[in-house]
Amino acid sequence: IMGASMFLQQRLAPPMGDPTQAKIMMFMPVIFTFLFLNFPSGLVVYWLVNNVLSIAQQQILIKKSK
Repeated sequence: IMGASMFLQQRLAPPMGDPTQAKIMMFMPVIFTFLFLNFPSGLVVYWLVNNVLSIAQQQILIKKSK
């Protein structure tokens, strides 16, 4: 779930100027998902909630800008 929220948050962000950096950022949700498998669950829940709130904030900003 955390990896999916990271991926969605990344898709809502403005596009990167550098194509190499954009490719690296596409793999970050996968890397973080496997990295967080060994972390305490509280940290993963914190990261998930932060991602969900950031997605909601980005959606509000997109709606207001139109």
